[in-house]
Amino acid sequence: MTAKPLALIVDDEKSIRRLLRLALEAEGYVVHEAENGQQGLLAAAQWKPDAIVLDLGLPDLEGLEMLKRLREWSQAPVLVLTVRQSVEDKVAALDQGADDYLTKPFHTAELAARLRAMRRHAQPQPDLSFFRAGGLQVDLVARTAKLKGKELHLTPTEYSLLRVLIQHAGKIVTHRQLLREVWGPAAEEQSQYLRVYMAHLRKKIETDPDAPRLIRNEPGIGYRLAGED
Repeated sequence: MTAKPLALIVDDEKSIRRLLRLALEAEGYVVHEAENGQQGLLAAAQWKPDAIVLDLGLPDLEGLEMLKRLREWSQAPVLVLTVRQSVEDKVAALDQGADDYLTKPFHTAELAARLRAMRRHAQPQPDLSFFRAGGLQVDLVARTAKLKGKELHLTPTEYSLLRVLIQHAGKIVTHRQLLREVWGPAAEEQSQYLRVYMAHLRKKIETDPDAPRLIRNEPGIGYRLAGED
């Protein structure tokens, strides 16, 4: 017997959540709800949904910010459902990682069809919400890191650098790719940024920074983070 797909609704309007629940359950989904962005992130990490319906106007995290943070560790298909109709809003949501965009008011039949299409085109990838290797523990949902149980105090740039390495753990990430993903396309030639911050990061996460075991240098190419234990 095939397990039912799981959908997560993230919307602060109770009436909208009720409507969506009825529509999705009629389509065979098991439904979980969250009324704000932080709850949504935690629910996505816990339940690992097959599809997420996300409102942009959330009371704590802006929907785009939740989407940005979700995409740091999850590739779950996301349908943005919002009253915002401008091209700029649609472009921003799609650029931030949304798979589709639907405006309110909406027809439940169209919503169901869009979710079916998203799931057909989705590339199955495991969510990486927690990483553990060589005494290093990183909670990508909470954005916290520990080394042998002791909390690490990483700067936003150091954390972004570590996150990109975690997303490609066990594989070489080129200098250019790291610079582009952490500092942006304009920084692809600024290799001095990378050397400085990599040295800072190693001092914090390596037991012996002079003999690094977690982050290995691949001369002339990039860096490789050890795979999970």
